Amino acid sequence: MTMVKAHVTAEQVVAGRYRLLEVADREPNRVSWYAQDTQAGRPRLVTRIEVPDALTPDVVRRTTSRILRTSEVMGALRPGRVAMAIDAFEEAGALWTVTELIDGTPLSELLGRQTPFDFARAARITLEVLDVLDGAHGEGYTHGELSPGQVFVRDTGPVVITGFGLAGATLAPRVTAPSYASPEQARDERLGPAADLWALGAILYTMVEGRPPFRDRGRADATLKGVDRLPLRTPLRAGPLTQVVQGLLRKNSRERLSRPVLRQALTRVLDTDPDTVEQPAPVPRPRAAYVAARASGWSRTTMIGGTALAVVTVSVAVLAATQGIPGVGSAAGSAPSTAATAADPGNRTDGNAPTAPPSPASSAPVSSPSPSRTAPPPSPSVTAGALPAGFRRHTAPEGFSVALPTGWRRLDTDRDDAAYRVTFGPGGDDPRTLAVTYSTQAGPDPVAVWRDDVEPGLEQLDGYRRIGQIEATTYQGYRAADMEWLSGTGAGRLRTFGRGFLLGGGRSFSLRVTAPADRWDDAADTLALKTFLATFRASAG
Repeated sequence: MTMVKAHVTAEQVVAGRYRLLEVADREPNRVSWYAQDTQAGRPRLVTRIEVPDALTPDVVRRTTSRILRTSEVMGALRPGRVAMAIDAFEEAGALWTVTELIDGTPLSELLGRQTPFDFARAARITLEVLDVLDGAHGEGYTHGELSPGQVFVRDTGPVVITGFGLAGATLAPRVTAPSYASPEQARDERLGPAADLWALGAILYTMVEGRPPFRDRGRADATLKGVDRLPLRTPLRAGPLTQVVQGLLRKNSRERLSRPVLRQALTRVLDTDPDTVEQPAPVPRPRAAYVAARASGWSRTTMIGGTALAVVTVSVAVLAATQGIPGVGSAAGSAPSTAATAADPGNRTDGNAPTAPPSPASSAPVSSPSPSRTAPPPSPSVTAGALPAGFRRHTAPEGFSVALPTGWRRLDTDRDDAAYRVTFGPGGDDPRTLAVTYSTQAGPDPVAVWRDDVEPGLEQLDGYRRIGQIEATTYQGYRAADMEWLSGTGAGRLRTFGRGFLLGGGRSFSLRVTAPADRWDDAADTLALKTFLATFRASAG
């Protein structure tokens, strides 16, 4: 199967309106970009699909119509679970699809920086994909192109699936990611729901084994031949999921597990091993940090977040950095104590790990003059998109990157043997700051770090008052917790939002955003907070 290579570059405009910004995900014959819709002024996810040579006007018409129609039907069947295609067209010898921006990270990217997944996490993601396939198969629709790049894992809530409507619209047995094609697809036989179950089994195999069951051989025909003729490599790390994987990856489609049996098996794994869901993921790779820093500002939290969280100062600090810091969040302040810094975890992250249940020991909420608000919407983990106007990506030599407003600069750096804290802000009389703290001595529970290690020091601050409860959550796949508080008095009253997250092995980051309490809901500061959370990426080990 000969494929047409469509060469595009960053900042190129396709279809006269979609400006490509950064690659979000890449699989054989498919590349997704974070893009800006110049006509609507909205961020989009634009995907380029390389198709067989015979891309006639009739094929284009049939394919684009099928994609839009199937997307509309599936969006109605599973609201919020299927990415809605808003445009489809042919350009430069390739097929392009456009969807609203997805609040999540491609599973292929998560697999690239953390494999194998623990059993419960893999089972949960598989169950969430199965929920979407149930709806599709029940109405007679087969995805046919399912692969890790078509599954977006969100900070909170179930996964989102893209790519519906492409299969069967061209003459190719499998257009994208041929290593996830079923044997019957490889033989160019009739496509049915069993092909989706094979692909789901291949995705599950990749999550638990750290590699796909059949490798990509560079050419679609060679890859498909391998899927059809080579025996399955025996899973070695699948543990309680071994029989599930083998039951889905049966060459004979009639022998594969049914959807009800698969659901029961996956549920049983979750019921017997719930704790593994919350195992922390490793530190993202530097490439992921770069991509996310540029794209996430527009692409995720900034555009999709629900409640507006005002931000004047973003203090990105490990949960512990507050202890003994005068004027919490201001540029001035003594170096963080080792104990406090180590204890500073963060808040929510990619939807890899489900939200951790609130700790029963969490302190009761304390009333405050301003109403408590929900924590900021989950920030997308590790992917790219457009930054809001007036922001630039800053890469710190310490091993992290974040998008900062124009005019913000590094104000202060504190470090000791176990931790460091970098504070950014406009400086001068402007008290807004973003503090980023890294520690190597954090405890295992992010809620406890805030409550037991950080808050005792905060209570010594003039006018300290916590807002609401300490919220357990996840952030970029890591266990995390959020905390908000007030400090100072009168015109100098400050409000701080803190998000800490655990990297594992005692390592942690925390982000603290501080701003004047009386302008916490200022639109520009709200955008700044969302952008900080969306674009922060760590590469420190």
